[in-house]
Amino acid sequence: MCLNPKSTEVYDTYWRFAAERLAVYFRRLSDPLGPWSCDPILSEYRFTNVYRVTDRVSQYLVKEIQYGAERSRSPSEVFFRTILFKIFNRISTWEALEYKLGPISWQSTDIEKIAKVLDDLIRANARIYSAAYIMPSPGFGHQRKHLNHLALLDKMMRDGLPGQLSSANNLKSAYEMILTYSGLGPFLAFQYVIDLNYSPLINFSEMDFVVAGPGALDGISKCFENSAALNPSDLIRWVAERQDEEFAYRGLQFDGLFGRRMQLIDCQNVFCEISKYARVAHPDVAGMSGRKRIKQRYKPSVGTSLQIPFFPPKWHLGVDVAVDVNEKQSISGQLKLL
Repeated sequence: MCLNPKSTEVYDTYWRFAAERLAVYFRRLSDPLGPWSCDPILSEYRFTNVYRVTDRVSQYLVKEIQYGAERSRSPSEVFFRTILFKIFNRISTWEALEYKLGPISWQSTDIEKIAKVLDDLIRANARIYSAAYIMPSPGFGHQRKHLNHLALLDKMMRDGLPGQLSSANNLKSAYEMILTYSGLGPFLAFQYVIDLNYSPLINFSEMDFVVAGPGALDGISKCFENSAALNPSDLIRWVAERQDEEFAYRGLQFDGLFGRRMQLIDCQNVFCEISKYARVAHPDVAGMSGRKRIKQRYKPSVGTSLQIPFFPPKWHLGVDVAVDVNEKQSISGQLKLL
């Protein structure tokens, strides 16, 4: 790709952050006690993993929602379960629904019953939405946001969107199908199509297409002096294609996720995290948002190791099947060798 981005000191930090944050992930897999990093910023503040699929909520989505035991793999069921979970993006909300209603299914779970459980949770002062994304209310005429979101999901199902997506030609065309629906802006629609792409419903390369979110745009503006003159998606692709030489140039070890290189979504993700990291590491670099502080501090669960990761089997990463407790010690030993 022929671009001429003018990098700043934050760009160098981008690669050092990516290498150390991935190393922290692997250290936590094999060592429940820590410490996991000598980096004071990583130790004090909360940052998502380099690879989006390894974060806790994504892991729950892939393992429990999409590939769980005895789950129907029909396009309708995979889509319905995935989007219902992602609308709220909160594990406790999903578990409350299944506790009250049993295994969630498009064929057997009444939308009105889902709404009632959510109403009860709200009355009990429980949070039903994650704070990870801004979730605007689609315009379906209901007073409560969650009822509008359920109406949106119901419309998608009755429009036959799952079947349309299963016939999509590429990731971008699948994204454009989702983007047509009320209340879904470009970044949220992109997040949904990435989530669906983990599932058996669709299977496209994560190097096909990317949409930069607000955090990533801020991170890009901190990494490149002339970012305003360049297309953000092109910059993310430029970075993804250069990753091997950028790590090697700095003498950084980065073996990827069991051999999987950073994809466009992961490079986008790191730009979002470097936007936060630079507020402390490079406080004089304002970026687009002008924010000065990192809100979320890291609170480790000392003595509790991460669960053995589960990845979409179609990725063939080696660690791509559910692992029972008797196998965990053996795999943890293998991870220590990384």
